[in-house]
Amino acid sequence: MIRYLLPDWLTRALQRVDAVLLAALSLLVFMGLATLYSASDANWSMVYRQGIHFLIGLALIIIFSQIQSKTLKQWAIWLYGVGLVLLVLVLVIGVTKKGATRWLNLGVDIQPAEIMKLAVPMMVAYYFSEKPLPPRFVDIVVALVLVFVPMLLIMKQPDLGTSLLIATSGFFVIYLAGMSWWLIGGSVLFVAVAAPLMYFFGMHDYQRRRVDTLLNPEQDVLGTGYHIYQSKIAIGSGGVSGKGWMNGDQSHLDFLPERHTDFIFAVFGEEFGLMGNLVLMGLYLFIIWRGLYLASKGEDTFARLLAGSLSMTFFFYLFVNTGMVTGLLPVVGVPLPLVSYGGTSVVTLMMAFGIIMGMRKRKRVYQQED
Repeated sequence: MIRYLLPDWLTRALQRVDAVLLAALSLLVFMGLATLYSASDANWSMVYRQGIHFLIGLALIIIFSQIQSKTLKQWAIWLYGVGLVLLVLVLVIGVTKKGATRWLNLGVDIQPAEIMKLAVPMMVAYYFSEKPLPPRFVDIVVALVLVFVPMLLIMKQPDLGTSLLIATSGFFVIYLAGMSWWLIGGSVLFVAVAAPLMYFFGMHDYQRRRVDTLLNPEQDVLGTGYHIYQSKIAIGSGGVSGKGWMNGDQSHLDFLPERHTDFIFAVFGEEFGLMGNLVLMGLYLFIIWRGLYLASKGEDTFARLLAGSLSMTFFFYLFVNTGMVTGLLPVVGVPLPLVSYGGTSVVTLMMAFGIIMGMRKRKRVYQQED
């Protein structure tokens, strides 16, 4: 009935949108807005801005779901190249906020690292789409270079969380392209050996303190360990069924820091308990499964690699945020996807899901001659 009330061009556009995935994303955003309302002490202005970002993201889903694989392949090199140039400019003439130089002032402040969240997997998928699969060792080395260059530029800002997300999105493309288990095992061994060197020579002091806090959060519960300590108290106090919406003590008595951004999962856990967390995790896993299912229906190698890597990167967002909030991973400033407050993150993720929907194989329409 509704489709008859819409213009023809919008009806055709909506046919490319996966209704199942969109419904799941909308439900997740609704849960996020309700949690944000509580975490922000009923700050309607914050909820309103987040809702506007969701509507922008919804429009981007419709737009990007129309773009065919061959068009994105043509954009990949240009988007990656422009992103690298902007990252270099950030290090030269970037805007510094709170001790980090991550923005460029182009009339408005933009964060070029956000562009690379899509540009890196697009570029690596484009590279492998032109090569025989499974990839040769030399092709994997080239792909790793494509990943590590923007990763290192972003680490210099410094922004460890975003650099890890971007690197992971590229690694997922390499994995999906058919990287051998011998190389995967060797990579894990390399990371294990390099981690101590990275700790002593490649990290800033505040990053080393985060690792120390992970290993022993109780050593300074009023200082570096405060975030994790209070977060675990909040989640644990929720019990099985939670304290109820708007009734979380840790958040509303201001014990829990960053409760509307990085630690919003602790707010949700305190108010809705274990049962609420299971529902939330189930919804996340369904979204990831649906994204991978759509990726399997991609129209070519580039489409399948790109859609698959974006779906798995969404999982990595979830894994890192819940891991750091529960004290299993160091705090790296990764938001809970589509739940934490932050317009850039919401818009980027919704754009990514639009791309995933657009990578499906298009049905051919045959017209019969009169």
